Amino acid sequence: MMGIPFVGSAADTAPTNGKTESIVLGMGCFWGAEKRMSEIPGVVHVEVGYAGGDAPKVDYEDVLGEERARRRGDTTARNHAEVVKVTFDPAKVSLKTVLIKFWENHNPTQGDRQGNDVGSNYRSAIYYTSEDQKAVAIATRDAYQAALTKAGYPAITTEIAPLKNYNRAEEYHQDYLKKNPNGYCGLGGTGVAYPQAGAAENPQPPQLKAEDLHFDRQLIVFEAKDCPFCKQFKADVLDGWQSEVPIVATLNPHAPEGWTLDKALFATPTIVLFEHGKEVSRYTGYNGDKDRFWKWLGYQLLTPEQRKIAFEQGTERPFTGSHLDEKRPGTFVDPITGAPLFRSDTKFNSGTGWPSFFNPVPGAIVLKEDNSYGMHRVEVISASSGIHLGHVFDDGPPPTGKRYCINGDVLKFVPDKS
Repeated sequence: MMGIPFVGSAADTAPTNGKTESIVLGMGCFWGAEKRMSEIPGVVHVEVGYAGGDAPKVDYEDVLGEERARRRGDTTARNHAEVVKVTFDPAKVSLKTVLIKFWENHNPTQGDRQGNDVGSNYRSAIYYTSEDQKAVAIATRDAYQAALTKAGYPAITTEIAPLKNYNRAEEYHQDYLKKNPNGYCGLGGTGVAYPQAGAAENPQPPQLKAEDLHFDRQLIVFEAKDCPFCKQFKADVLDGWQSEVPIVATLNPHAPEGWTLDKALFATPTIVLFEHGKEVSRYTGYNGDKDRFWKWLGYQLLTPEQRKIAFEQGTERPFTGSHLDEKRPGTFVDPITGAPLFRSDTKFNSGTGWPSFFNPVPGAIVLKEDNSYGMHRVEVISASSGIHLGHVFDDGPPPTGKRYCINGDVLKFVPDKS
């Protein structure tokens, strides 16, 4: 094997005594690529960096500045790509297996982009250090191209070239997703398995069937295996789901057959709202901010009048809102989450022009001091979604003496079953 040396720091070029081998790969944003490639058994180290550009030495700001200059037409120099340097033990994992995981864990057909990240610095690339590595790269590319073509994907755009001007990235970029858990996980690329990996080894999860879903309105959560953010979303949101909007989770990154996504997915979890089989909105990534997720969904479900109340602390005019005269046995629920807020047997006629209650469902609301408009009041907020409901006053009837003055337009009434 005739090697092509790495160009970088002394640590980057330290001898390995023939026990390990390294290859440099570009898969878009290097944070997710580092995580994915480090999960391969037999990989001993993954480092993020920059490679493939004309400048011998660069840092993160240099790469971003070079890309801006390219877009302005101020330079024709080749920019560096964000890359991962994958070091592995050939006795435990072959280069072919490493490259199979490379092909499967990103979309190599997108040119100078990966998902929402656009620019030549996000290009797909294999930078080899020997002719043997080059041969394996080309062979696996051709095999994967056949699988992609069969699945309807265009030609692979991955740059396969000798390693040039490798630079280790800044320390804060190393192990980024371990240091910053409020991130997202890669989707695993196109969902097309490498043909020789075998369906038994890497079966693609089944695609959702449109006939099993709600055509008028359906939420789909696109997940990935071993994604902690997906697990957190499930624990925080999915496990307690009460919203009237049907929701289903899938490990397959494609829309149900006959349905359409606006663009390819690039992170998990991604929650997509479909109406009549077409994507109308999506929420990408989850970092534990439930209120932000419910606000996104609320903007899809609520009318402009409801949104003004829910998200801008607005108020409906007295005697104009919904449910003022509702007296049937039942529960008033959050219009987004479906979580119970008030029971009808705690409702009373206050004469104020707004639905009034003397007691909420336990744990359903949060109270917050409100000093707006030169007044001192106590705001009532839905605990499940964080939306504004109204205010509470101390002039209600027994047994609590409280009057929860609530905007009827941000309540949904669910009658008791007979």
